[in-house]
Amino acid sequence: MRLFVGIPLPGDVRARLAGLGGGLKGARWVVPENLHLSLRFIGEVAGGEDRDIGHALKTVSARAFDMRLAGLGAFDRRGRVHAVWAGVETSVEKGVVKSDALARLQGSVESTLVRSGLDPEHRKFKPHVTLARMKNGSAEEIGQFLEAHHGFSAGPFTVDRFTLFESHLGRGGAHYVVLQDYPLQG
Repeated sequence: MRLFVGIPLPGDVRARLAGLGGGLKGARWVVPENLHLSLRFIGEVAGGEDRDIGHALKTVSARAFDMRLAGLGAFDRRGRVHAVWAGVETSVEKGVVKSDALARLQGSVESTLVRSGLDPEHRKFKPHVTLARMKNGSAEEIGQFLEAHHGFSAGPFTVDRFTLFESHLGRGGAHYVVLQDYPLQG
């Protein structure tokens, strides 16, 4: 079973994100019901391990908070764009970009999972919502798309829970199943 921990998005935010879909050759757009913000990709786990992970996540303690999505960007590998995403509005203090409540929640989830026996995540947390995965997209077209939508924002909305998801990969893309929701305090 393939697992990840994420923040589900409210319907109006998903609809706003879905409205960005189209007009980009080589893009495989994420279906609206799959739009989320990942806190931690876990990957394949053996049978029964999902219950241990689910139980461990019950110990995460964090407060509910408001969040806004703002701006679009792209991830590339070796000069080839592989994903287009919406970012999270953050504040800048002393030159450091921050989203304190989100960073605290992600850090708490990460430390809980490591204490439960998972290897630590070595990639730096970059909060985003993946909108499309790219195949052979032109860097110029992607740049034009990002420029055309540079003022994008959605929310604010209240993050009052995080979720353990199971991911099923298939020919038509991934299908996500909610295994358990974890409410945040307040």
